[in-house]
Amino acid sequence: MKAEPFISLRNVRKVYRSRGAEFLAVSDVTMDVQEGELVSLVGPSGCGKTTVLKILAGLHGADSGTVKIGNATTLFDPARDIGMVFQQALLLKWRTILDNVLLPAEIVGLPMKAARERARDLLRLVGLAGYEDKYPQQLSGGMQQRTAIARAFVHDPKLILMDEPFGALDALTREQMNLEMLRIWRESGKTIIFVTHSIQEAVFLASHCAVLTAGPAKMAEYFPIDLPFPRDLPIKTTDAFGAYARRIYSSLGLSA
Repeated sequence: MKAEPFISLRNVRKVYRSRGAEFLAVSDVTMDVQEGELVSLVGPSGCGKTTVLKILAGLHGADSGTVKIGNATTLFDPARDIGMVFQQALLLKWRTILDNVLLPAEIVGLPMKAARERARDLLRLVGLAGYEDKYPQQLSGGMQQRTAIARAFVHDPKLILMDEPFGALDALTREQMNLEMLRIWRESGKTIIFVTHSIQEAVFLASHCAVLTAGPAKMAEYFPIDLPFPRDLPIKTTDAFGAYARRIYSSLGLSA
């Protein structure tokens, strides 16, 4: 018997309205996500990927369809159980790296002694042990994004939403961050929705891939990525990896 999904979207539709005009951002998105999966949302720029993420975060309501997060065994509180990582790290320049990571714990009112210990553990997990007292401007772009990832995990959320978090990084740093992301996900066991416009990144990271068409977003395909874990960069040269990439290209109406 298949487990009850942790996230269930059914025929989700979103229309933005401004000054009497309407803009259809999401026309029809349906998918189920099991707890502990890493799902990549891939599609062209402006197709509605970020809108889907905002609906999951509770920042926007769907105009029609159903959105359900949580199940019989895992209750869900959006105010407490979501962590977010954006394309820019958005660190507060006047706070140390440790204090930046602690910010969500402060907001939700967690006991700070335990939160501080968890923050230090997370900084070790993302390879930033020893940088706790540094300031954002003293870190590289990749290190700042690692800090942002640690911040998203510090209050122990059940769902991590990531909106093109590596899009602003150079190619080599991005590949290193992809490896770090897989390691952090595997060690944490969190459910992650990862928005990207990179087909290679979508295949490399995900346990499942959702392909969205050009806006307004519509689900073209949703399928598992049956490549073994742990994954390393040479897997990108394999026939199996290439077959998944070609499947996404085909879903988007592109030639591979």
